[in-house]
Amino acid sequence: MKIAIYARVSSDDQKTDLQLDAIRSYSENRELSVFKEYVDRISGAKADRPALNELLADARRKRFDVVVVWKIDRLGRSVPHLLSVLTELQALGIGFVSLQEALDTKTPAGRMVFTFLGAVAEFERAIIAERVKAGMSAAKKRGKHCGRPQMCINEIEIQSMKEQGMSLRKIAKSLGVSHQTIANQLKAV
Repeated sequence: MKIAIYARVSSDDQKTDLQLDAIRSYSENRELSVFKEYVDRISGAKADRPALNELLADARRKRFDVVVVWKIDRLGRSVPHLLSVLTELQALGIGFVSLQEALDTKTPAGRMVFTFLGAVAEFERAIIAERVKAGMSAAKKRGKHCGRPQMCINEIEIQSMKEQGMSLRKIAKSLGVSHQTIANQLKAV
């Protein structure tokens, strides 16, 4: 079985030795073949991680069977991001192992944890949506405007331009608004 090793540290002055040594030892003890080591030296909060992107590209090409990390937080920057990566790997038939958490998605217990992560991510999205909705409702009660700023557009000017044969897009461009704003304004008249 071929594995891909993924390690990440948050800055250039940190070392990946601990992570890589543990994963290499794991692979040697199980007589696994290492396809490649992917190492990012970048904050986990960053969406664009070159080594992770390369790992996922190689996964899509089916170059290995399992991704192994030292700790699960090395892979995902948040539960939704982690779930997104794991879902893609699972869809490709590629397993995932995290040594510190003893997680292996090729086992029933590992699949259960994966399912639980999905539930946590869904819960997290629902909580955030609920907070946003409550915040907007409270702001409206205080008289604050929510959403895009109101546009003051001269309806007569729009009608005049339309009668001159200008398209909605040209009218919108000349007024510095979207064509949908112009369409909505014309519907309201």
